[in-house]
Amino acid sequence: MSTSTQTIERPEIREDLGNDQDVPKFFHYVKKDQIVDSAVSGKMVVALCGETFPVTKQAKPGSPVCPDCERVYRGLRKK
Repeated sequence: MSTSTQTIERPEIREDLGNDQDVPKFFHYVKKDQIVDSAVSGKMVVALCGETFPVTKQAKPGSPVCPDCERVYRGLRKK
């Protein structure tokens, strides 16, 4: 009895994110204690740059950071 194995190619699947509003242009610095509260309750947070928004996405390493938030953060760390 002879058996053979075939390889079935898996098609490339891309997630359609719909519109550009699903993907933030920049990620912002926000106080840690506000992040979880906002993610659970939907409350607005205030970033170091002053922008307000509900937390809906988590930044991954290498994600683009808001230049204004970065500037304020670096100023805070020098103290």
